[in-house]
Amino acid sequence: MSVDELTKRFSTSEVTIRKDLALLETGGLLLRRYGGAVSLPNEMVIEEDAEQVSQRKIAIARAAAERIRDHNRVIIDSGTTTSAMIPLLGNKRGLVVMTNSLKVAGALCELENEPTLLMTGGTWDPHSESFQGQVAEQVLRSYDFDQLFIGADGIDLERGTTTFNELVGLSRVMAEVAREVIVMVESEKIGRRIPNLELPWERIHTLVTDDALAMDAREKIRAKGIALICAPSSIDSSRRK
Repeated sequence: MSVDELTKRFSTSEVTIRKDLALLETGGLLLRRYGGAVSLPNEMVIEEDAEQVSQRKIAIARAAAERIRDHNRVIIDSGTTTSAMIPLLGNKRGLVVMTNSLKVAGALCELENEPTLLMTGGTWDPHSESFQGQVAEQVLRSYDFDQLFIGADGIDLERGTTTFNELVGLSRVMAEVAREVIVMVESEKIGRRIPNLELPWERIHTLVTDDALAMDAREKIRAKGIALICAPSSIDSSRRK
């Protein structure tokens, strides 16, 4: 259906419809297309486990978004978990947001209270679907920010965040120019040992994950002086370790 059709059917604005479609797409219920949305193809229908992963992401995104105050200056890195936070920022006022992700930038422009948007520019990296490189780093160093929201491929409980991507320079510059570094990651990724260290623990202030995180991992993270937030999700508690 098109945005125009939905606007007429529900007697609301195009901005509201786009915001709702973005939230439904984040929940894995439809796919947005230019000017509207389509239902999920049969081969993409989400199975139970994948749906629970999506619920984890939304829970994490909600908890992270609650930490953003009106008029904050924030960096939002590329990634599916960080992107899930965007539809939840519509009630924030006066935000200034820097991103290296075209997907994040597009979602921000659809918010009812559209923030001031800054882009890093740089060299496009198809692996991470984001801009990287020296130009992006130079742009970031021209500003200062209240918060950085960043994901990770894994969390090494001894070293910090880890990634499959060898391009870690921009992530480290992002952390340098932000007063609070907030890592958003699902509990199943905590304990993964991936070779490429992205951010060491001393660069991280807050870790937002879901409440399926094992108690021993929680203790190790808090012992490093990290503020740990375990967002409640609808995953059955019997699956927790």
